[in-house]
Amino acid sequence: MQANILDTSNKQPSKESAQLSLPAPGKLNLMLHIVGRRGDGYHLLETLFQFIDYADTLHFSARTDGQIILHTPISGVAHDDNLIVRAARLLQAQNKSTLGADIWLDKKLPVGGGIGGGSSNAATTLVGLNYLWHTQLSLERLAELGLDLGADVPVFVMGRAAFAQGIGEKLQPVKLPEPWYLVAVPPVSISTAKIFSDEGLTRDTSLTNIRTVLKQGGHNDCQAVVER
Repeated sequence: MQANILDTSNKQPSKESAQLSLPAPGKLNLMLHIVGRRGDGYHLLETLFQFIDYADTLHFSARTDGQIILHTPISGVAHDDNLIVRAARLLQAQNKSTLGADIWLDKKLPVGGGIGGGSSNAATTLVGLNYLWHTQLSLERLAELGLDLGADVPVFVMGRAAFAQGIGEKLQPVKLPEPWYLVAVPPVSISTAKIFSDEGLTRDTSLTNIRTVLKQGGHNDCQAVVER
């Protein structure tokens, strides 16, 4: 399948005329063990990712002038700092592409809610523009690029439930039940960076394995920090 790349640089673009629309789903960490910390500050973890049927939606149209324009900014996040824009520019630089994109975000996932909205947006941008720009990178290569944007981005690129190790980049696909979850969103938020920089965060949980996790479950080392 080929996407038609239209010259939208001299037109007033709109979401309704977008060439490609894709979901950016949320995720749950059914367990999250922090097992160490690397010299560069990244935490080593073990976690079980489960996707949920609740998502943002991203709309893309290609531009021929190289500009990356996000038409729906997020309050408090500068345009150039938004993971959507950063993902687009990363892919652009990787392929030395002269194409750009108009992008619109329909936001449903809560900001700072811990369900991966920003990482999912970044992953969907990589996948969507890889298709729209005909860059033809594999999902594995996109996941490698995504790791530069955040440890959760690779699992969203791959798009399936997984047991993750390392800093989140070592993924083992798993088949999980699909029960109903009640996801409560309190009127508070906390940044991932703040959680992982907290001095009280447990960083020495014993290593486990996928078989044990699937049989016995696990806990979330971040929970005690968030609840304080």
